Amino acid sequence: MRLKNALAGLFLGLVMAAGNVYASIIFITPAGSTAGGQPVNAMATFTFGTDTLEIVLQNLQGNPISVIQALSDLEFTLGTTAGSFSLTGSSGLERTIAGDGTFTDGSVVSTGWDFSGDGTNFKLDVLGSLIGPAHLLIGPPGGGGYTNANGSIAGNGPHNPFLAESATFDLSLAGVTANTTITSVTFSFGTTEGEATVPGTPIPENVPEPGSLALLGLAGLLLALGLRRRML
Repeated sequence: MRLKNALAGLFLGLVMAAGNVYASIIFITPAGSTAGGQPVNAMATFTFGTDTLEIVLQNLQGNPISVIQALSDLEFTLGTTAGSFSLTGSSGLERTIAGDGTFTDGSVVSTGWDFSGDGTNFKLDVLGSLIGPAHLLIGPPGGGGYTNANGSIAGNGPHNPFLAESATFDLSLAGVTANTTITSVTFSFGTTEGEATVPGTPIPENVPEPGSLALLGLAGLLLALGLRRRML
């Protein structure tokens, strides 16, 4: 009986822990999206906590041709209104692309992007910042480097260094919780404010994260082992 009660308690605890691991909200550019006639492919992952939001912004467009394929702006709208808000930290890997398309990675640094909003609508933007038009978020290279890159990328002084492939932003948003939603997202590309924007599309929500699945699997395994032991 004590084993049964212990297993039941452990099972319940693991299920509750798994229930507290919330899935992230992910928006992507629709298939076939373009900016300035060039293909673009981006993703933004939003993970809420109590009064916090982490955004991981990714440029997935490989071996880009033009700087218009580099991410410069992310706008999003909350499903609720936040109180006070601020950018508490950000990071990305600097990448300098030479005139021949080869590249050198530097350090992980602050993105230098600006953050603004009105409580519901928010914007992360590098073009209006002190560091822009450098630190645009560029996608991964092709074989051997950025072999397709034209002069707006390769060896371009004002646009280098870029941020390589992914950048993380940590926000303080008073009043948000793990259940807060995102109602719309817009990705912006290139070096001209508002010139090339693509509305994001949400991927299916409420998909358990790997941590949730692992906890539930462990709970089920322990319960099954306990029942088997009682039967032997």
